[in-house]
Parts: sequence; C-alpha cells; structure tokens
Amino acid sequence: MANTSSAKKAVRKIARKTAVNRSRRTEMRTYVRRVEEAIKSGDAAAAAAALHDAEPKVMRAAQKGILHKNTASRKVSRLTVRVKALAK
Repeated sequence: MANTSSAKKAVRKIARKTAVNRSRRTEMRTYVRRVEEAIKSGDAAAAAAALHDAEPKVMRAAQKGILHKNTASRKVSRLTVRVKALAK
C-alpha cells in the first residue's frame, strides 16, 4: 500500500487513467467487431460504412498509447483488405 502522499496521489491517477484506457479499448473493440459482423453477413455497403467508423477509433487508440501504431495499422489494413474483397 502507498505510504507517502505522492504515492497515494499516483495510485489515484493510475486508477483514473486505467478507467479511461479501458473505456477507449472497449469502444475500439466494439467498432472493430461491427466491421467483423458486417463482413460475416456479406453486406459490402455495411462493412464499408463500419470500417469508415472503426478506422479513426483504432488509430486514435494508437495515438493514446492503447495500441502500438504498427498494430493499429495492421488491424486497419487487414480489415480494409477483407472489406474490399467483399465488394468484388
């Protein structure tokens, strides 16, 4: 347990930051899941729209340190390839 006042404050800050990061991560995963579901249903227009909404969420997560930037780029790239393949 934290003994000093600065350590106690650090614990409070970490708890707040963890809650924010968890919320952002959950939101990002929800948007990615919507793209996955649209791809699975075979609806190219819905998948493209869902990808259009999901891409900024994934990239913003990378900016905020929730994902590594290369991981975010890879996720977006793989989803884009799958959505484009669906449109053919």
